[in-house]
Amino acid sequence: MSSHVTTEEELLRHYGAPHPDMLRKQIDRLDEHARRWIAASPFLLLATLGPGGLDVSPKGDAPGFVRVLDERTLLLPDRPGNRRLDGLRNILADPRVGLLFLVPGRSESFRVNGRAAISLDDELRTLCAQDGKPAMSVIRIAVEEVFLHCGRSLRAADLWNPERRRGPDDLAAPGAVLKAHLALAGKER
Repeated sequence: MSSHVTTEEELLRHYGAPHPDMLRKQIDRLDEHARRWIAASPFLLLATLGPGGLDVSPKGDAPGFVRVLDERTLLLPDRPGNRRLDGLRNILADPRVGLLFLVPGRSESFRVNGRAAISLDDELRTLCAQDGKPAMSVIRIAVEEVFLHCGRSLRAADLWNPERRRGPDDLAAPGAVLKAHLALAGKER
């Protein structure tokens, strides 16, 4: 007998069926609770899928950097960065996205799934400006699913506990990691 789960039936036999309320907790619009959570969040993870594979990109700024345009539309500014554009390329190929919003000090996370489009509209870019600089582009998300995630994983990680943070000497500097990875890829300069 294989130790790998290969069917949904095997999965449910092992874990059991989800509680019906956990399946019914998702809604299809941004209610007042969703709006407040998004306004309080300075950080999210954006998941995309495309021909090159999966991408999960961190996005962060002052709380409220993601704008709620209406109950079914979010505006996520894209700022200048490393120009890999993995997530944006993926959106061009497959508009489905997942966003996981975090609020420091809260163990729950907030999830929004939907379909995204990349906008260069000057009005939207200006609406999402930071320090007077318009966003490079705006990811306009048509909301399809909204729900609060259980806080078990963030509580287990004790993510917000300052005593659990690593010191600067515990990890290599980002430049050292980049240099090592470039060498492994045969691209050391």
